[in-house]
Amino acid sequence: MRFLPWGRISVVFAALAAAIALFVWRGPDWGLVADAFRFVVWGWVVVAILLNLLSVIARAGAWHQVIEQALPPPRPRFRAVFSAFGVGLFANAVLPGRIGELARVAVLTRRQPQQQRGDAWATLVGTVFAHRVFDLFPMVLLIVYVLFTAKIPHWALTSLTIAVVVAFALFAFALASARRRHRSVLEEAGRVRRLVTMARYGLGVLHEPVPAVTAAVLQCLGWLCQLLAVWAAMRAFDIHEPLPAAALVLVLMNVAMLFPLWPGNVGLVQAAVALPLVSYGVPYAKGFAFGIGLQAIEMSVGVGIGFIFLAREGLSYAMLRRMPGAEQAEMRHGQEADEEHAEEQDERARARVAR
Repeated sequence: MRFLPWGRISVVFAALAAAIALFVWRGPDWGLVADAFRFVVWGWVVVAILLNLLSVIARAGAWHQVIEQALPPPRPRFRAVFSAFGVGLFANAVLPGRIGELARVAVLTRRQPQQQRGDAWATLVGTVFAHRVFDLFPMVLLIVYVLFTAKIPHWALTSLTIAVVVAFALFAFALASARRRHRSVLEEAGRVRRLVTMARYGLGVLHEPVPAVTAAVLQCLGWLCQLLAVWAAMRAFDIHEPLPAAALVLVLMNVAMLFPLWPGNVGLVQAAVALPLVSYGVPYAKGFAFGIGLQAIEMSVGVGIGFIFLAREGLSYAMLRRMPGAEQAEMRHGQEADEEHAEEQDERARARVAR
């Protein structure tokens, strides 16, 4: 069931009201926040940016492994996958919701042969879900590491436990839904069944041990780089806490970003970063400033890479906002195929008349 426009507006207003209430309750001293930026060590900022860049490369490599097992030839090369991944990062950074996931699917779909685009769209949606499933391995490892080593506030303990349970449930669902690509009888299937089947092909990597392990290792490498980037950013803001503190920040930051109600969840992310650092003796205002800097570092990589590849793909910001859903894309590509077929029939008719 789709939300009516007024329903979406009410959800946004409710989220904004919650954010305002959070600021009133735990709002920082903005003077102290500004002071924290005066003593930033920019060398550590550069290190954090480079580590985030390595994380993006590793995670794009994991998605490429998933795609290799899902799509029939011709498959997109890593350069094309990295380009689409960068556009997705840009869209997730500047638009609410998970528009970036559809954006990267749309970029790669445009590179597929015309007659395969409808199937490719649904399959690529499945690969995006599979790619997110591989996030569960480093996420669970990170949560276990945090549970045994970090100073976890009581309010965060329940959230972490629920996250582990949900992670295993999602993995079990994905594994049960995965399907290897075989000779298809989809021409006789309805649109919904076709989309579901092709999306299950996108999860097929879960039944291929070597590519699955490779994708999981690359995702773990990406998360490790991101963890080290958080640690480096802490040094940039003169927060000399151990690696478990950085791991706790990374986990709770990802929990805060799980449902992006507005671009970047700005404000909510900073609170999620600053509150756990209070347990380590870091003043809330300083932790809030660190949260602003940390999100700026991560967004600078995503927006920078994404903006470059957005121009390379010939897309615009307005086009990102109009990214269609999977069913709309199937209908659009089906219409394009019908138009192409009609043009071929017209050409043949003209050729017969000429003879």
